[in-house]
Amino acid sequence: MGERPHELESKVLKLSRRNRARLAQRLISSLDHESDANAEKLWLDEAERRLAELKSRKVPAIPAERVIRKARSAIR
Repeated sequence: MGERPHELESKVLKLSRRNRARLAQRLISSLDHESDANAEKLWLDEAERRLAELKSRKVPAIPAERVIRKARSAIR
């Protein structure tokens, strides 16, 4: 991209309201996609870390029934 950001901004601001809205939507959507991909990687890393902790017995395994019971009582 050969244009500087301020030059591009100047051109974009000359677009019609409708075209600026479309462009804004596409730009925001492109950011959401990057954010989703990053979040997915972070969750995968977290899951792998937790699994390693369980396997090494750094943390105890808690039965699902107990976790569900505790969660239900917390929201009552």
